[in-house]
Amino acid sequence: MSTPAVETPQQRGVDMKFEIVVIPVSDVDRAKRFYLSLGWRLDADFASDDGYFRVLQFTPPGSGCSVIFGKNVTSAAPGSAQGLYLIVSDVETARKELVDRGVAISEVFHGAGAYAGQDEPYLFGRVRVSGPDPERSSYRSFASFRDPDGNGWLFQEITHRLPGRVDTGVATYTSSAELADALRRAGAAHGEHEKRNGGKHDENWPDWYAEFMLSEQTGKEPPL
Repeated sequence: MSTPAVETPQQRGVDMKFEIVVIPVSDVDRAKRFYLSLGWRLDADFASDDGYFRVLQFTPPGSGCSVIFGKNVTSAAPGSAQGLYLIVSDVETARKELVDRGVAISEVFHGAGAYAGQDEPYLFGRVRVSGPDPERSSYRSFASFRDPDGNGWLFQEITHRLPGRVDTGVATYTSSAELADALRRAGAAHGEHEKRNGGKHDENWPDWYAEFMLSEQTGKEPPL
């Protein structure tokens, strides 16, 4: 039985920004070529003078969190990092971009049915069903891919966050494509809003768009 997310009032302490995930790889240069092929930004490639240590840092487009890997960076087994989530506003567009870059990636799928095993526990016990979520609900459509060592990544489509998942009323769009997608969703929703009001043109549509787009990102109820 699921429990809806709720906001827990508490005094704000020191900001703790999650910034780095370490992923284990067996061949540093091969991993570097792969993450470059994704279009991720290479932030660093440092090695010690004696050759014992090397660390690389990559950041996905629009992400506040980066990954690092290298030589003698971690004792974890190569390929053991699984369930690494990349949040996107349009999973089909994100998937197509990787396909165009020559990256092997699954078809879009959604989770459904009962718990079926331990293969993908990060999918919350659901089995894969082909195609995006039928209702295109947030959090429910995915595509997956792996790096050369088998570290597992997931695209997860989120357009409307659950209440309590953000701590500000400020919406952030990390690219023109993401903003355009939000405007398209707002336009479609506003068309339904005008239908409900007898098809009359809404002169205050910019205010309605703004309220709708902000509610998507902050988990508030959208305007009707």
